[in-house]
Amino acid sequence: MKKAVLPPLTFPVDALEPYYDARTVGLHHGKHHQAYVNGYNAALDKLDAARVAGDYAAVKHWSREIAFHGGGHILHSLFWANLKPGGGGEPHGDLASAIAAQFGSIQAFDKQLRAATNAVEGSGWGILAAGPGRELAILQVEKHQNQLLPGWQPILVIDVWEHAYYLKYENRRTEFVDAVLDHLVNWREVERRFSGVAEA
Repeated sequence: MKKAVLPPLTFPVDALEPYYDARTVGLHHGKHHQAYVNGYNAALDKLDAARVAGDYAAVKHWSREIAFHGGGHILHSLFWANLKPGGGGEPHGDLASAIAAQFGSIQAFDKQLRAATNAVEGSGWGILAAGPGRELAILQVEKHQNQLLPGWQPILVIDVWEHAYYLKYENRRTEFVDAVLDHLVNWREVERRFSGVAEA
């Protein structure tokens, strides 16, 4: 497995103000996301060393570390690409049609996504995922790796770990989720990801 590298932000650290403050973005990207990159790379090294030493008792531990830190890195990388200054609004094209068909309407989808994301227990993510045949599902993922569906691709992720929003929003998670969906989500990127999901 390849070592991970922290991807640069595609916007200045203060570009999401006032909805996402520069201090939180800087800490979230440069400290928290970097920690997942470091943890993933360290776990790869430890697993390799355990394998060389024939210490297979440690495989379970390091495999879990790879899943946790690797999941954190992947989801954060998707999260940053999900955001843009002047975002928000509604999806268009094939994604909008698929959402309306799957959830009944864009409005019903939006309500379910917000409710599911706000109701994530503890630390985790609200995720719109595309599955086989371009089906769509809204997932509540705990930590970075629990409750993901094998074979389903996250196309929109919203980080609701407290480190993602606590400096500005304190315990008001719903306000952060509203800010992301109303003002920051990059629907063009979500649509691009959906277009890459294979038809059945």
